[in-house]
Amino acid sequence: MSRILITGSTDGLGLAAARQLITNGHEVVLHARSSERAKAIGQLAAKSLGVVVGDLSNGAETRSMADQLNTIGRMDAVIHNAGIYSEPARGDTPEGHPKVLAVNTLAPYILTALIERPKRLVYLSSGMHQSGGREIEDIDWRRRPWNTGRAYSESKLHVAALAAAVARYWPEVLSNAVDPGWVPTKMGGAGAPDNLREGYQTQVWLATSDDEIARSSGGYWYHRERRKPADEVTDPDYQDELIRKLETLTDVKLF
Repeated sequence: MSRILITGSTDGLGLAAARQLITNGHEVVLHARSSERAKAIGQLAAKSLGVVVGDLSNGAETRSMADQLNTIGRMDAVIHNAGIYSEPARGDTPEGHPKVLAVNTLAPYILTALIERPKRLVYLSSGMHQSGGREIEDIDWRRRPWNTGRAYSESKLHVAALAAAVARYWPEVLSNAVDPGWVPTKMGGAGAPDNLREGYQTQVWLATSDDEIARSSGGYWYHRERRKPADEVTDPDYQDELIRKLETLTDVKLF
């Protein structure tokens, strides 16, 4: 039995993964953006180890969420599932960042740094990370005209590179990134062509399985198969430049 946190577990892939893990006998800590969202999973919450609450677009709430989790105790695995896709304008979080960057990149970075170190980390990326590019200096979108598709692609490149960097710096932690595919969730839309079950099984497997292949680290996975990610993901120079930028934006040191 493992103890597992899943961010963004009130709907979509996060909720499906939580249900599967609880059915399999694991202790799951759920995450909701607000207390109102937490009420929507009341029946599942009753079967869980607990629910942590925090809006991941808000840096202070993300830090509070890390404190809540550390009070519960060390996790065996954390699945960084929460994410957003389309924002019509850059906008500003309380800290002045675009919401896509805050939720998809900064929040998993902050939580990775502040949560008591688990045995396994799983970060949800996307096939769209391949078009993320090497932009680091303006990942906060202060100079460039806003492009929501590009911002999303960049954020998914960031989390894949973060997973690889953690694998490199923390050899005792199994750290991997997953492309769940284009699945029919609220984010993916009803017409998405990929299988919903396949969309969450890989992260469940990486978080809990004793299979030798699942106990590897630094991989980029799609439906339980390792795939070659964008070159930036496995480039130590890109990884380190990204980490330095995230330290500057969050005032949180990871390594």
